Amino acid sequence: MTSVATTAGADAVGRRGAALVVLCFVQFMLVLDDNVVSVALPSMRDDLGLGAAGLAWVVNAYFLAFGGLLLLFGRMADLLGRRRVFLTGVALFGAASLVCGLAQEPWQLVAGRFVQGAGSAMASPAALALIALLFPGSAERARAFGIWGGIAALGGTMGLVISGALTGLASWRWIFLINLPVALAAVVLLPRLVPESRAGRAARLDVPGAVLGTGALVALVYGLLRAGESSWGDATAAGPLVLAVVLAVAFVAVEARAAEPLVPLSFLSFRFRAVANGATLLFSAAMYAMAFLLMVHLQTVLGYRPLAAGLAYLPYGAGILAGMWLSSRAVARLGMRPALVMSFLITAAGLLLLSGVAPDDGYASGVLPGMLVTSIGCGLSLPALTVAALTGTTEENAGLGSAVLSSVQQIGGAVGVAVLVALATRRRDGLTVEGSQYAATEGFSFALVVAAVLVALGAAVIAALLGRARPPEGTPDV
Repeated sequence: MTSVATTAGADAVGRRGAALVVLCFVQFMLVLDDNVVSVALPSMRDDLGLGAAGLAWVVNAYFLAFGGLLLLFGRMADLLGRRRVFLTGVALFGAASLVCGLAQEPWQLVAGRFVQGAGSAMASPAALALIALLFPGSAERARAFGIWGGIAALGGTMGLVISGALTGLASWRWIFLINLPVALAAVVLLPRLVPESRAGRAARLDVPGAVLGTGALVALVYGLLRAGESSWGDATAAGPLVLAVVLAVAFVAVEARAAEPLVPLSFLSFRFRAVANGATLLFSAAMYAMAFLLMVHLQTVLGYRPLAAGLAYLPYGAGILAGMWLSSRAVARLGMRPALVMSFLITAAGLLLLSGVAPDDGYASGVLPGMLVTSIGCGLSLPALTVAALTGTTEENAGLGSAVLSSVQQIGGAVGVAVLVALATRRRDGLTVEGSQYAATEGFSFALVVAAVLVALGAAVIAALLGRARPPEGTPDV
């Protein structure tokens, strides 16, 4: 009897491990498509005759759908079944990738990118919720999120490398077609590895809340994207941002009165998660902007071609993986709050080091040291932030918690890119008399100093507030 129980336990552990591998590979694919098109845009323009606006929408259509629909699909995963929503999202993403890879007209590519974003918005929070439920213990959950975050970070780094290689050696179409085997494998394998899970209490989807919440997120993401392309005072940016505020206020009013709200206000006001999500917002704003600005610096100041610039990011991915490996150990030894404060401060120090680069500094002497310190701090931070942001989530709301975290990351990233790139551009334009490389480097450095301040502010928020937020039993001590 004991041997049978031991064998059954080993089989369960093996299935959980295999499920984690499948979920991580899907996340690698989803993150890859966040930035995989950036290197291939000139080839797409030449093949399909895309104009400047069309090229922008090849990128923005994905982010608009992904950022706008996360909350809706995260809650749907809780109500309809997380495995079902995940598999539907992966299948939709795969089908959209095929459409993009075979596109013959600009509108087909843009439409495919929008559907890709919608599929990603279904799959990503459902996958994170499945991992949270598969690994309920605090230590094993931290390790699982560390693996998950490492694979995701690797996808973000490798996207530029893979895109450059496939576009240069074959065709830009393969950056989409390469998704098909991963999507097919996930659809076939996951039902054998993960049981269905949904909220135990029957509930209906809050349609008014869904419409207002999704509308607010879509308007916010669109306004931020437009602000990044034009300016904050432009009507095409200011209008959607004002609309987002109006819809958000209406959303809060409706949710306060709804019997079955899309996002219960008590869920948002749970202090431990609220502090973690607030810190995530600041951290995402800094890190998304850093990644964008560093890629611009590598290509415009150092003169790297796209593939070489992508390869220059490989040490960044290695540093993140090293930080992820250390993260669960730091949390176990120091506790959640000290580990997060330490990791944020390391990240801020790395950003300050990176901001000290001079116009005539090369990659090894100027960029690499700050990049490595920043990446290690980032790797230390991400798993612990994810664990903290999903603290207290249950069978009832794991999908919602994952969707809120993903939405915060996307919104923080969009705000960071829009604001910090604008600050860098303004600083550069004010120094053009000094020479283009000097001015560009000064703009880059100034924006990274602001990014470091944001991360340091996140550390202060965690130090001051996270310890007062009492986590449920089983969470690492703060």
